[in-house]
Amino acid sequence: MTPSLLKRVERAGAGAVTTKTILPRPSRGYENPVVVELPFGMLNAMGLPNPGIDEFEREFREARGSIEIPVIGSAGGNTPEEVAYVAGRLQDCGVDAVELNASCPHVRGHGLEVGSTPELMRELVSEVRRNVKIPIIVKLSPMVPDIASLGRSAFESGADALNAINTVRAMYIDVEAMTPVLSNKFGGLSGPAIRPIAVRCVYELAGICDVIGTGGVETWRDAVEMMLAGAKAVGIGTAIYRRGLEVFEEINRGLESYLLKKGLSLREIIGRARG
Repeated sequence: MTPSLLKRVERAGAGAVTTKTILPRPSRGYENPVVVELPFGMLNAMGLPNPGIDEFEREFREARGSIEIPVIGSAGGNTPEEVAYVAGRLQDCGVDAVELNASCPHVRGHGLEVGSTPELMRELVSEVRRNVKIPIIVKLSPMVPDIASLGRSAFESGADALNAINTVRAMYIDVEAMTPVLSNKFGGLSGPAIRPIAVRCVYELAGICDVIGTGGVETWRDAVEMMLAGAKAVGIGTAIYRRGLEVFEEINRGLESYLLKKGLSLREIIGRARG
């Protein structure tokens, strides 16, 4: 979270930036290997390595003045109380919104275990809502029986928007070594392979509240598909790793050309496939 990195993302054409998930205390994450690139995406199990909220706050206060686009702080923790504590600290150091990581598929005690049922989701979001006044975004996992019920519970408990989706729990085995490639064995699959899942989840959630469509977006067509399903914003992650920061400008240009060709505004295509 350096000032120069934030400025590079802003100059590349991003409309906002979301931090990596911040925890109450420093965490080293998992031992290497933690990432494997695949033809259809990427599999990672980083283990949420981060400096902890104290060090993050020091770094972020230095960086905040250099960037004009909104910054969304991702808050994590083992319990709703820990997540709420981190969210409050993120609010205090100047983020524009907080995203609750209620869906990390490969870190025990975080994500799926914190927000895996409507009851746990209500407890999590209510606790954070009591602690912050800024907008709350909840990042959801697709690996649940009914994502709409989780989204509805989050919204009714105080969330302002939903982010769909996080990575999908997956595994990759080296057939020559005959062992899992990742040190954690399991990881989160991202990239083009999960985009149809993300589109389905956005479609199911868009009638509840505002949705950010995330998962496998690499081209302007992918972004348009998310918006047609109902997303009011689109998140890009793995594509940066695979294609570089140029992906923002490419998507922005392609989207603009598409809208001109169709004679429609951005607002007019959001949710259009929903009828």
